Amino acid sequence: MSPTFFDTLTAPQSLSQLASIFIAAVAATIFGMWTRRRWRESAAFGAPQSWSRIALQSASLLAPIVLTLILVLIARGLFAASKLPTDLLDIGLKLIATLLLVRLAFYVVRLLLGPSSWFRALEARMATIVWLAIAFQMIGWFNAVEHTLDSIRLLPGKASLSVWDLLKGMVVITGFVLIASLVARAIESRLMKVEGVALSTRIGISKFAQFTLLSLGVLLGIRAAGVDLTALTVITGALGIGLGFGLQSISSNFVSGFVLLMDRSIKPGDVISFTGHTGTSTENFGWVQELRGRYVVVRDRDGVETLVPNQTLINNPVINWSYSDRRVRLKLPVRISYRDDPEKALQVLLEAANCNARILSDPAPVSRLMQFADHGMDMELRFWIADPENGVNNVRSDVNRAIWRLFRENGITIPVAQREVLLHASDRLPER
Repeated sequence: MSPTFFDTLTAPQSLSQLASIFIAAVAATIFGMWTRRRWRESAAFGAPQSWSRIALQSASLLAPIVLTLILVLIARGLFAASKLPTDLLDIGLKLIATLLLVRLAFYVVRLLLGPSSWFRALEARMATIVWLAIAFQMIGWFNAVEHTLDSIRLLPGKASLSVWDLLKGMVVITGFVLIASLVARAIESRLMKVEGVALSTRIGISKFAQFTLLSLGVLLGIRAAGVDLTALTVITGALGIGLGFGLQSISSNFVSGFVLLMDRSIKPGDVISFTGHTGTSTENFGWVQELRGRYVVVRDRDGVETLVPNQTLINNPVINWSYSDRRVRLKLPVRISYRDDPEKALQVLLEAANCNARILSDPAPVSRLMQFADHGMDMELRFWIADPENGVNNVRSDVNRAIWRLFRENGITIPVAQREVLLHASDRLPER
């Protein structure tokens, strides 16, 4: 910078204005620390997206800037009343007002994208970069900074790339991705309100729209930044081959997730089990909680949530207890002694099926004599339930207890396996 600039900056009138701005900034910083502390204390109370929480959080972010603006405005009035220069205070007011608008705009964008968006972690940095660019333009330094950065070459030659080109490309790509994220968020919120479409279909459409829009935003951003995509053909081809081998499993899970969402074979609320064989076994029994892009969240009766890769559900046998009909038939085998009456035992088994209200009367429970075994007659009680998500083994336990109680009341015995060992004495002595 020229000496005239430093002479003007160190003049008493300029130093007094800078001191006023500095004092206002320090007071606002202290006030901001207090508001942030209040925000952290109240963060555990109220709904995450309630209006009171949003108002308090916005106050913790914007109140220091508003206070700085007010204090500098008061200082500007005092300087003007004292017939002192106010040129630096005027510039400071413009910069502070610009910072307030930028921070407010970025905070609104964060609310629109949701609390789990990628934008939340980069909000402060991106707002600072945008404000600095606007501030340099307002002060008149923007052209000088652009010329300096453009003179720094990263890739010398015919297709040279400067630091300014890199920064401009990053800003443009980020802007396009941000717009694509807002559009995808709006589409998702509208789709989730359509009750006539299945939940799995709505999730699949929203995820596909989000992926498509983000990819399109990146490509349009690169194109708008002035990057020649044809020059990147060789690099992107080699990178694509490497990513294809390295991300094969992730890509397979991602595609499998779309298949599950589209064919609706597994959807949130379904009761599934991973047994590898058919039947009403409750091994790895659980409920589908969420369908994600890479995995499915399955919660078992112990409250443990398992993240099952989508590829596992596609390649391995999975029992979906509620695929087309939520009714499930359970079988309870039991054995009685040959000394007991089988007709009476079959009737007692039907009486035991009335012990639980969850057992359906249509189809009605049935009892069958299956076979004559070595140690008794094998029978089986079959009944249906319509709510497997409420548990299966608890119904089995209730029916087994009822069978034991009714068998004892009716004198029916469950035989225990017995073996007879006959010893024959021999007069002959073993030869030596």
